[in-house]
Amino acid sequence: MTWNDLQSALAAQNYVASDDLAVALHLSLSLERPLLLEGAAGVGKTEVARVLAAAQGTSLIRLQCYEGLDAAQAIYEWNYQRQLLAIRTASEAG
Repeated sequence: MTWNDLQSALAAQNYVASDDLAVALHLSLSLERPLLLEGAAGVGKTEVARVLAAAQGTSLIRLQCYEGLDAAQAIYEWNYQRQLLAIRTASEAG
């Protein structure tokens, strides 16, 4: 898939991506490396991720980051309540 194909796939999801953004996303996908999107609240960083996930046919797992969030909390405790529920359900099932 070329960056033009990716740009077309995003357009099919009703998202108009600039050439620069399409190339950056394409490189990130091709190299299998993360891409850091920076910007103020409300500029569309999450929307880019949502549309890209839809275009790729994958699900999006969203993590709200904030000052003081460390890797242990982000990786292991991102959905603590759901983890506890799964553990209780498994233990009750035997």
